[in-house]
Amino acid sequence: MLAMFFWAFVIGGIICVIGQLLFDVAKLTPGHTLSLLVAIGAVLGGLGLYEPLIDFAGAGATIPITSFGNSLVNGAMQEADLHGVVGVLTGMFEVTSSGISAAIIFGFIGALLFKPKG
Repeated sequence: MLAMFFWAFVIGGIICVIGQLLFDVAKLTPGHTLSLLVAIGAVLGGLGLYEPLIDFAGAGATIPITSFGNSLVNGAMQEADLHGVVGVLTGMFEVTSSGISAAIIFGFIGALLFKPKG
C-alpha cells in the first residue's frame, strides 16, 4: 500500500516538474504549457502508453492534466469503433463532459466569491 502512494507521488511529481520546466526553461505561457501537456497525454494515450502508467501510478497519472488528453483520445477511439467518423467528435466530449462541466461551474462560483489580485 505504501509503495502505491510512493509511486503516485513520484509519477505525479515528475509530470508537474515537466510542466514547471516548460514554464521556467522553455518560457512557455500557461496556455501553451497546458495545451502541450494535454497533447502529450493524448499522444501517449493513442500509442497505448498512458494506460500502463495509470495502472502503475494510479492517481499520480490520473490527476494531472495529461490524463485529460488521454481521456479525450480514449473516448474518441471507443466511439469511433461504434459510430465511425462521427463518433470521433462525439466520443471526446461524451467521456470528458462531466470534467469540463465541473471546471466551468466551479470556475464561475470561484469568480463570484473571490476578487482577483492585480
